[in-house]
Amino acid sequence: MNPFIFREYDIRGVVEKDFTDDVVINLGKGFGTWLKRHGAKSLNLSGDVRSTTPGLKKLFAEGALSTGIHVIDIGILPTPLNYYSLYKRDVDAGVQITGSHNPPEFNGFKLSYKKQAFFGQQIQDIRKLIEAGDFESGKGVLSTDSRITDEYLDEVTGGIHFERPLKIVLDSGNAAGGLVGPELFKRLGAEVKEMYSEIDPTFPNHHPDPTVEKNVKDLIEVMSTGKYDMGFAFDGDADRVGVVDDKGRIIWADQVMSIFLQEMIKVPETPVVFDVKCSQVLEDEIRRLGGKPIMWKTGHSLLKQKMHETKAPFGGEMSGHIFIADGYYGFDDAFYVAARFAQLISRSDKPLHTYLDELPKFVATPEIRLEAESDTAKFKIAEKAVEFFSKNYECITVDGVRVKFEDGWGLVRASNTQPIIVVRFEARTPERLKEIQSLIMNKLAEFGTLKEDSH
Repeated sequence: MNPFIFREYDIRGVVEKDFTDDVVINLGKGFGTWLKRHGAKSLNLSGDVRSTTPGLKKLFAEGALSTGIHVIDIGILPTPLNYYSLYKRDVDAGVQITGSHNPPEFNGFKLSYKKQAFFGQQIQDIRKLIEAGDFESGKGVLSTDSRITDEYLDEVTGGIHFERPLKIVLDSGNAAGGLVGPELFKRLGAEVKEMYSEIDPTFPNHHPDPTVEKNVKDLIEVMSTGKYDMGFAFDGDADRVGVVDDKGRIIWADQVMSIFLQEMIKVPETPVVFDVKCSQVLEDEIRRLGGKPIMWKTGHSLLKQKMHETKAPFGGEMSGHIFIADGYYGFDDAFYVAARFAQLISRSDKPLHTYLDELPKFVATPEIRLEAESDTAKFKIAEKAVEFFSKNYECITVDGVRVKFEDGWGLVRASNTQPIIVVRFEARTPERLKEIQSLIMNKLAEFGTLKEDSH
C-alpha cells in the first residue's frame, strides 16, 4: 500500500496503481473500525461521475460493512450534496469518492465525521489500523437513499431569490456539476446557458479545474460577447467554483471573497478565514470593513476546521473552495456559493464588472504549479524554501512560506494532493512582480528540479 495516498485532508491516488481491490476494502475496514471505536454506527456513501467510482464505492462499502457499520448509498452526487446529507440524515459520518480536480486516472476519498472534516492525524490513524490489520468485525446493513438531490434543490431555492432577471452561463466541465447546477439556476429563475453539462469522465472539452485559465477559455469566450451577466465554472466534484464577469474577465476566488465581504461582515471584528495564497487586497478589505482577517493553511478541511474554531461566518481559499456559514452550513458548495453570489449581484443594477473594478489594484500571478520528481522531492524542496527564506526575510510560515516585502509577497508551499510545489506572487506594479518572482524562482531552482505542471 502506497503511504502517500494518505494526504493531509483526503485519501487520493492513481486508481490502477494505488487502489487495488484489497487496498480499497481495507480503506473501508480502516474507516469503519475507527468509526466503531468512536461510538459511530453509520455513514452516507456517494461518489462523483468518474468511471472508476462505482467499483470503488462497492469495495469500500464491503470493507465498512464487514466492521458492523451501516452504509447508506446515496448515489452518484457532487461532493457538496454528500456534505449536505450529513445535516439531513441521522448518520455519524460521510464518504465521498471523488478525484476532485485531478486527471481522469485519479480518484480518492473525502471523509467526514460528525459533520466535520476528517483530516490530518485522523487520516494517518486509518493508515496505521490498515498496516496493523487491526479491524473490527460485524455485519453492517447496506441501504439506499435517492432523495438528497431533490431535498437540496428545494432548500437552496427556498432561501435564495434573484431580485432582477439574470442571464447566467454554467460550465460544468462534463463533470458532476452538470448533475445539479443547471437545474438549480433554472429553478431560481435565471436564463441559463449550459456548457458541457453532459457527463463524460474523460473530460473531453477541458480539465475540470477552474483555477487554471486555459480551462475556462471557452467560458471567457462566451462571456466576452457581453450577452450574459455572469459565468460560473465548477470543478470535477463541484465543491469549487470559478467566476467570469460580464466582460469576460476571471474573478479569482480571493476577489470573489472580497466582493462577498459587504454581505458577510455584519458586526465589528467578524472573523473571516482565508488561505496563504490569497491577495493582500482581501486582508485589507476585511480590515477596512471592520472584520478580523485570519490567514490559515491551504486545504478545504483545514479551513473549515479553522472556521468552526473561530465561529467565522465566511471563509475561502484561492483554489475556489468558498465556505458560507451565514445562513448556511459552512461547507464548500460551488452551487450554493454561485447562487448566493448571483443573488448579491441581483440586488443592485450595477453590472458585475463594476464590483471587480472597484477593488484595490495589485498585480498577481495565478497559482503556478511546479512539478517535482516525487512527493519526497516536493517535501524536501518545500523544507529548504522555508528554512532559507525565513532566515533571510520577513515571512509567514503558517503553511509553507509566504515571503513578505513592503510592496508585495511571494509564496512557496507543497501541494497536499499531488507531487507539486505551488507558488504565487503579488506586487503593486508589474515590474516589481517580475522582480519578486525571479528572486524566489531562482532560489527554488537551487533546491531541486521543478518543471511547470501541464494540468
